[in-house]
Amino acid sequence: MKRQPVSTERLHLSLMLVLTFSTGVVDAVGFLGLDQVFTGNMTGNVVLLGMAIAGGSDLPVLRPALALLFFMVGAVIGGRVLRKAPGGWSGRTSLTFLAVVVLIGGLAVFTALIDVTSDHLLGSITTSTLALAMGMQAATAKRLKVAEITTVVVTSTITGLASDSRLAGGKSQFWVRRALAISLILLGALVGAAALHIDLWVGIALSAVLTSVVTLIGQLRHRKDKHADAAARTDEVAALAQR
Repeated sequence: MKRQPVSTERLHLSLMLVLTFSTGVVDAVGFLGLDQVFTGNMTGNVVLLGMAIAGGSDLPVLRPALALLFFMVGAVIGGRVLRKAPGGWSGRTSLTFLAVVVLIGGLAVFTALIDVTSDHLLGSITTSTLALAMGMQAATAKRLKVAEITTVVVTSTITGLASDSRLAGGKSQFWVRRALAISLILLGALVGAAALHIDLWVGIALSAVLTSVVTLIGQLRHRKDKHADAAARTDEVAALAQR
């Protein structure tokens, strides 16, 4: 029996869930390995900044502030690149994800060769660049419009899972993908924390590999769908011509 191919919508969901896991990895690396900085979850940075400004002891200010700024810059770049792109996956989607791969991959090499934890400036450059990449990733994921998946935060996902549950009188819509997103960002954080026992660059490299796989698979499906649509239009024109 011939297996039915995975739909493009379901594939995009799977790819965004992989990026959610990847975010958990880099956030664990940033928070535990680089002076308590979230590079994907900006809510965490805003809260940290508020507590630090209020006089919280030993809480960082500069790196969370820079991470927040560069995340927004990354989101602006992603939004600008994709502004005129068609809906769904496009060549520009692959381009922005490829830029994320280059940024994170470059950081993996950089942190493998240089001990950024011993130099405040280099550590700040690392967290800011990670945040820039995560901002681009988040903007690109938002453009794909995969329901309930942002890849960088799960607070709204947790809210939706609980408020739409049968316990709350709802129909538990999207509960599977919501539960997966929450579980995967948790698992990613666990893996990122474990990777720090090897070295800082390991978790960053893992994120780069995962993002490159997502980019490749997404681009291949985009090309396949594009060719299928072109063939369908050709067949339609041929059928009309024979009438």
